[in-house]
Order: sequence, then C-alpha cells, then structure tokens
Amino acid sequence: MALLQQYKFTLSKNYIMRRTFLFIAAIVLFQCAGAQSSHKDLAGVWSLVAVENIDRDGGKTYPYGAHPEGMLVFTSGGEYAIQILKAGRPKVAAKDKNKATPEENAALVQGNNSHFGSFTADEKKGIIRFNIEHAFYPNWEGTVQERNFELKQDTLKYVVTQTTNGGTVTAVVTWKRKQ
Repeated sequence: MALLQQYKFTLSKNYIMRRTFLFIAAIVLFQCAGAQSSHKDLAGVWSLVAVENIDRDGGKTYPYGAHPEGMLVFTSGGEYAIQILKAGRPKVAAKDKNKATPEENAALVQGNNSHFGSFTADEKKGIIRFNIEHAFYPNWEGTVQERNFELKQDTLKYVVTQTTNGGTVTAVVTWKRKQ
C-alpha cells in the first residue's frame, strides 16, 4: 500500500511540475512575442516629410532642403529600402553622369542617401534596428544601426545618431505612411 501511495504521489508531483513548466513556458513565449513588434505595424510604403539635422549646440539644418523627396519601404518579411533625395538637385549639363563636373558630382552625392537590408523593431523599447546590407554611403555597409522611433497613427519619426556627417550631428527623420 505504501508503494502505491508513493507511486500516486510521484505521478501527482510530475503532473504538477509539467503543468508549472508549461505555464512558465507560455508566459515566457508570450512576453518574447510582445517584445518584438510584428513587422505589420511598420510594413508599407512611407513618404519622406523631413530630415532635420541638429548639431551639438542645438542648431538645426535641413541637409535635403525644406521639402525633401524620399521613400521608405518596410516589408512584412523584415526587409526595407530607403531613398532620400534633396529636392531640386541640379541636372548634369553633359547629360552623362560619367562626365559630370566636380561641382555636379558633389551636389549629387550630398543630395542623396539610400540604403537597404533587413530590419527588426522593438515597439516596447521604441527601437528599429537597420541591418544595412548596401548603402550609397559605403561606410554604413555591413553595419547595424539602432534608431529610437515613435509611431503615431500614420507618422513615423526616428533619430539617427550615426549620420553620414561623421557623428557631428543627430538627424530626426519623419515619414508619413502612403495611403
């Protein structure tokens, strides 16, 4: 009889331990799922509203002008592509980019910022991680950049701390979801 009671106690103990383990595992999985936002929150096509550079003294400049052009695409599968252009860039007089003058080349380079790769977003922490595969600015290629972001309705705003200006400015970039 004592052996039967010992067996029942062991079964009961194992049952409780399994149930407890499953309960804890479910909580952990639920918490992990909530930490990463689904890409569907950001997925879609976004139009550039503004790029505002802020220097260490608080001064503001608009490197792509008052009305920049740009597109950001986030896929639900975690890929992205960004194209930012200064509005009103001068045309190349020779109509051949290989024959552009040094001044025309400088305007083209300084009026463009593009890159693509994969991304993850942590909505609770407000962080987007861009895993940059290729970029117009080659120093960014193969890097991971974390950007604090805020998503309010159809407006996405994030902060770039590793800018193409060598870290002398911080950029605030604002996008509007296309309908």
